[in-house]
Amino acid sequence: MNFRFPPRPDDDDESSDAAAPASFPAPDPETEPIIRAGFRRAMRLIAITGIVGGAILAVTAGWQTGLLFFIGAAISFTGIHEWRSVTDAVFDRFRSTARPRPALRTFVMFFLRLGVAAAVLYASLRYLQGNVYALVAGLGLAIVALSVEAIRLLRR
Repeated sequence: MNFRFPPRPDDDDESSDAAAPASFPAPDPETEPIIRAGFRRAMRLIAITGIVGGAILAVTAGWQTGLLFFIGAAISFTGIHEWRSVTDAVFDRFRSTARPRPALRTFVMFFLRLGVAAAVLYASLRYLQGNVYALVAGLGLAIVALSVEAIRLLRR
């Protein structure tokens, strides 16, 4: 039996297994600039909060704690940047007029960034004796920034 989503009228024909995959409709042209602007604002919020919060924590709780917060914020920033690259690659695939960028490079960079982030996390936890919660707070800035942008989009 054939299971496909969404079902097509010709699904009763068992010989259609080798048929070409269904094409997806192109997204609304107004969607891409809105998403790009949201990512840009989220990255700006992470950068400002990371620098200011890291400086405040460096003064109040010690330079190692401030540096851990800044490292977490930097990883959050690069994570949002890489997700923006992935969404750009997806939008390029949907646009029929644009020549899509190579998806392999985008996904290799995405996973390379994950590896570098893991190495930086390991090194910072191993060699900096600051407060670990500052690092977690810096990593959480991505969730906060994207939540702020989601609320901003919902209020539109």
